[in-house]
Amino acid sequence: MLTIQFVPYHEIEKLSSAKRVKKLLELAKQDKIILLEGRLKREEETDLIKKTMEEISPRFKGIELAVLYPEKEDDALLKKAKKEMINLLLGDRQGITILGPATILKEIKKDPNKIELLTRESRRLIKKKRNNNRNKRR
Repeated sequence: MLTIQFVPYHEIEKLSSAKRVKKLLELAKQDKIILLEGRLKREEETDLIKKTMEEISPRFKGIELAVLYPEKEDDALLKKAKKEMINLLLGDRQGITILGPATILKEIKKDPNKIELLTRESRRLIKKKRNNNRNKRR
């Protein structure tokens, strides 16, 4: 079963950077694909990748990560002012972050019109299917 968990920004807003990274990494280690409202700070993204590398094991192969930014607008004065006001209110966190375990997320493809998450079956799911098939044959 594929699990996608939406994490609204307000759930991690008051956490320290280290706790934010830890929470997202723990969700990924539970074989969940996370859709995070907003985006992490650059330093937090770096820390997330660093922590991921430290925790790689035979069971946890790492993460795939993509950050989607709002559509680029032209430089019309009114649109630029609107964008600046939104950034001021939201703390320049517009966008969405997608991350998940590398054992499930094979690749994240982005283009202006769509997002494609290329997945593979997790080892646990494959093992479970094998066991179910063996039990059916008995």
